[in-house]
Amino acid sequence: MSIRFTAKARGGLVALTVATGLALGVAGCGGGGGDDKKPERSASASKAGSSRPSAQEGQSDKPLAELNGPKGLMLDITSAVRDAGGFVTVSGNLKNDSAKALNIPAQLSGNETEIIRNGPSFGGATLVDTKGKKRYYVLRDTDGRPLTTTGVSSIKSGGTVPVFMQFPAPPADTGQVSFQLPMFSPADITISG
Repeated sequence: MSIRFTAKARGGLVALTVATGLALGVAGCGGGGGDDKKPERSASASKAGSSRPSAQEGQSDKPLAELNGPKGLMLDITSAVRDAGGFVTVSGNLKNDSAKALNIPAQLSGNETEIIRNGPSFGGATLVDTKGKKRYYVLRDTDGRPLTTTGVSSIKSGGTVPVFMQFPAPPADTGQVSFQLPMFSPADITISG
């Protein structure tokens, strides 16, 4: 099998995964008919009076991990989900807890030339499977762009930016990995799915 064929196959698989994710996201956000007859309840009433949580209530308010970074930057990891296509998507929120606007450090993009030339990203992130003794780097598309949030150059004081990073999935029996991002404290996270 040639390298070119492998790269095209991987690119097609990534495109299929992204397209599927977008389609599911649109389907989940789409308003359906028939909701007019249901009584409205406030979020607090729903939490107190219902035994079945809604989709939003099912998500934990507590992040999987909190990573401290430089100058008041913090990264809260909210999910690490194993996708059916053999990927792990790590999502979270990058927060600025300082009193002034902060520029995002260039080190978060990593030091690989191919990733750096595509602009600011979270391409320097890695997952470490200590059990299997493997390090997983952020995936890239066929043009070398990292499959992460890109283009974030600064965050205003008190601001939050949602971020994601996609990695190859460790073996199915690996449920816990160490998440590492340059200039941030590492954290152990549990993969769901």
